[in-house]
Amino acid sequence: MSSSHKYVKDYPRPQWVREDWQLLNGEWGFRFDDSFEGERSKWYGKLDGDRTIQVPFTYETKASGIGEEKFHPCVWYERRVSIPSQTGDKRVVLHFQAVDYLAKVWVNGIYVGSHEGGYAAFSFDITDAAVIGGDNRITVRVEDGNSTMQPRGKQRWIDRNYGCWYVQTTGIWQSVWLEYVDALHVKRAKITPRLEDAAVTFDYELGGTVRSFEGLTLQTIIRFNGELIRSTETNVDRAFLKVELSVMNDVGEWKVHAWHPNSPNLYDAEVVLKKDGRPVDTVYTYFGMRRIAIKGSNILLNNHPIYQRLLLDQGYWEESHLTPPSEEAIIEDIEKTLALGFNGVRKHQKVEDPRYLYWADRKGLLVWSEIAATYEFGDDAVQRFTKEWMEVVQQHYNHPSIVTWVAFNESWGIGNVSRDRKTQAFTESIYHWTKSFDQMRPVLVNDGWEHTISDIVTLHDYEELGSALEARYKDKDKLLGNDVAHDRHRFPFAEGYGYRGQPVMITEYGGIAFKSEDGWGYGNQVKNEEEFLKRYESITQAIKSLDYVCGFCYTQLTDVQQEVNGLLTIKREPKLDMEKIKRITADRAGRN
Repeated sequence: MSSSHKYVKDYPRPQWVREDWQLLNGEWGFRFDDSFEGERSKWYGKLDGDRTIQVPFTYETKASGIGEEKFHPCVWYERRVSIPSQTGDKRVVLHFQAVDYLAKVWVNGIYVGSHEGGYAAFSFDITDAAVIGGDNRITVRVEDGNSTMQPRGKQRWIDRNYGCWYVQTTGIWQSVWLEYVDALHVKRAKITPRLEDAAVTFDYELGGTVRSFEGLTLQTIIRFNGELIRSTETNVDRAFLKVELSVMNDVGEWKVHAWHPNSPNLYDAEVVLKKDGRPVDTVYTYFGMRRIAIKGSNILLNNHPIYQRLLLDQGYWEESHLTPPSEEAIIEDIEKTLALGFNGVRKHQKVEDPRYLYWADRKGLLVWSEIAATYEFGDDAVQRFTKEWMEVVQQHYNHPSIVTWVAFNESWGIGNVSRDRKTQAFTESIYHWTKSFDQMRPVLVNDGWEHTISDIVTLHDYEELGSALEARYKDKDKLLGNDVAHDRHRFPFAEGYGYRGQPVMITEYGGIAFKSEDGWGYGNQVKNEEEFLKRYESITQAIKSLDYVCGFCYTQLTDVQQEVNGLLTIKREPKLDMEKIKRITADRAGRN
């Protein structure tokens, strides 16, 4: 790995870094509002919270200091924040990385905005409501619900855990922070690597009110491992600006440094907005030069087939649930995934913390990014899901580690997709919208079965015997011709759709659990390490023996509450010799 980009520990959004910021995690005042009286009684004027909470951990978690798992439909937060006078005439931006589900925010009793959606980041410019150089009161009201038309992922909607659904997440569950930016600044950059052209495109959007573009220039500086690769400065004449730069260079023998799991090279970019030659905004970011493509039945990374050995990862911790307890905990999960012989993860029913994606970029971990499902189809669900999906894809587009978008899983929220044309049209619309924004990555529609339009055909199968699994998939034409069901009486394609020569992967299998009094896994539980390894090797080698299958995803990294089929416990302790798992997982057996 080569990079010298700007790293700031615990920075909540490490792919778009400014130097002037303030983390607001820690102790906040807190109050339940089961009767929804707070807004009517103007709690945003003074909360009078009857307890405190440790943000960003939700009240359901032990890490929050509360640890009450009962569902509360409305909660309030309040914190006093001093904004330094040195900010001068800069704008004050309040960022929330994730709040589940509907957030309303006041500053000093003044309403500044709202956001709906549990997994996307959002921000408010609070300058006009804030006291610069003085004390400020930030108040947050969060409303959650049990609606199955709300994108909720693995969060339960009844008052107990069951199956593979766990304790709900209500409220602030990722970092809260302030950022101080100039009135005119670079709001975002969509960074698109073009490995085939040895070039990169920056699509910039400026933020703030631009009364005149006179004297404005934007400088883009690219470095690799500290060495200057390219620098360009262009006049700014509109709020949206495209800059294209070659990265072909003589820094090193390969001219272009590609990003790959074996060599996760990252280029650093410094973006400087200038007024009359004077910098008014400087942002540090990075990108990876890599190309994802599909050729026949293969998925290509940098023009070569890659066999993806993925691990299902739900991203839950014992005392903090969906919230990573620390940046070190994020790094530990990634390093243990790699140590087990896997080269990627399918982040299941969760949009992960940006710091996770940052470390995946740095360490070379492939990521399939999947959003939380609804569990009922209807106009409300379509609207909610589409809005949040669009936000998530836009916000995480720049991460080189993300190699596939996963929109739906096992027909959750699209239960009649096998036959209902309206439901099928919805899945097609999500596919095509994603493609309109992102032409780089494959888009997967309905992971597991009943595919409509999808770049990859993925199948789920928790068969215990390798011989039975191999026999079931041996006749490719029969299976992909929708002549036989492959798992739980499900067929690979919805009615009206068929196989078009796409790559095929087995993206859920295994789920082996040791004998336990509490909790469950898939199939019969095993007695000891020897039984586990025998079964794991049998089913894994059966998949590898299928020459038309170009990868797999094993269930799963860790135990999650009542689901005890992880390779690690929920405390991240290995259940068996990790090196033995790695030998089976990474055994080439003719596959790369």
